[in-house]
Amino acid sequence: MEYRYRYHQQPGCGGCLLFIVLLLLLFGGAPLLLDVVGFLLFSGLLFFVALGVAFWGFSLYVKKQVSAYERSQTETHNTFVFLLVNILVKIAQMDGTFTRAELNAITGFFQHNLRYNHSQMLWIKELIKEARDSGVSLDALLADFRGRFAYEPRLILLDLIYQVVFTNPQVPQPELELLQRIADFLQITPWDHQSVRARHIHQQRQAASDDERYYRILGLEPGASAEEIKKAYRTMSMQYHPDKAAHLGEEFRAVAEEKMKEINMAYQHLQAKMNGR
Repeated sequence: MEYRYRYHQQPGCGGCLLFIVLLLLLFGGAPLLLDVVGFLLFSGLLFFVALGVAFWGFSLYVKKQVSAYERSQTETHNTFVFLLVNILVKIAQMDGTFTRAELNAITGFFQHNLRYNHSQMLWIKELIKEARDSGVSLDALLADFRGRFAYEPRLILLDLIYQVVFTNPQVPQPELELLQRIADFLQITPWDHQSVRARHIHQQRQAASDDERYYRILGLEPGASAEEIKKAYRTMSMQYHPDKAAHLGEEFRAVAEEKMKEINMAYQHLQAKMNGR
């Protein structure tokens, strides 16, 4: 089953408050308006009315920002982010709770890793709020993603999921097993999954040497042969080529570009080592 992305509606009644004021002026003039304000002030309700108006105004602002941003993006981009957010929230909810730390890990990922601006973050927070209340299962979301996107975006999705999960210094075994299930569901090959997993697990530990870090970036064990290094480099260069992520949105193209820089640096270092330089 496909979950078609539903755009947030532009909020209406932006001039409701002004309309009420004009209505009071029309039927009673300035004296009626002053009487209403005086009544609210005398009864102590003015503060609560002002608070309500401020909250209402902020809600309108958020909805307008969200609606304007999502309409500036392609449906493919919006669907990719929508499914990513929902999958991350469902992973966080697997233990039956959704903690503040898990919320901060997800929002922090979009803010710092993907460098989302204010308008984009308002959109993400709306998506998280909706995902928390959604009854859609993780398997249904993964199946939808697998059916919509080619292999390379699925691999990028898995890498992004690992980035969020590994913001926790200690990833428990059940979460590692869940990541394995997700990789299997997305039909990621064992080699590619091992490459992603090894890279993120290694980043949590102090690197023994630059050599070891560069091997891990290519998904290899230290001591791999020159042919294995070349093969891994060619495979990963195709998978993470920025053009493969361009249709997902600029932020994901940037993710692929950063990954390609890492891959190129690792390959050049290990190639120079093999050549004795």
